[in-house]
Amino acid sequence: QVHLVESGGGLEQSGGSLRLSCAATGNILRINRIGWYRQAPGQQNELVARITDGVETAYYADSVKGRFSISRDSAKNTVYLQMNSLKPEDTAVYYCNGDISVTSIGGSTMMREYWGQGTQVTVSS
Repeated sequence: QVHLVESGGGLEQSGGSLRLSCAATGNILRINRIGWYRQAPGQQNELVARITDGVETAYYADSVKGRFSISRDSAKNTVYLQMNSLKPEDTAVYYCNGDISVTSIGGSTMMREYWGQGTQVTVSS
């Protein structure tokens, strides 16, 4: 079983910074891609940033380009989202999401999608 555990959310003023962390634990063979989604009240789930294994350039939503930066510590199976120049419209619950390969009970390899529990980010004006 794989778990994604997020931390680092909270309340910040407009223009401030926060860093989110997501640690993947469990019987992990490979993290194929991992990133962050967010969902604000009444809004659709939005992919914010994502790293794909083997792809040099990370993906960023247009709304966060130049302000947010995603990085990964492969040794710790942890991904970070550095959020700078925060705006009130960044207020949302942020979810870690990963496509992770694991070993099944029968010994074969399978890839599954996993979600973290979410962490609240609130930016005041």
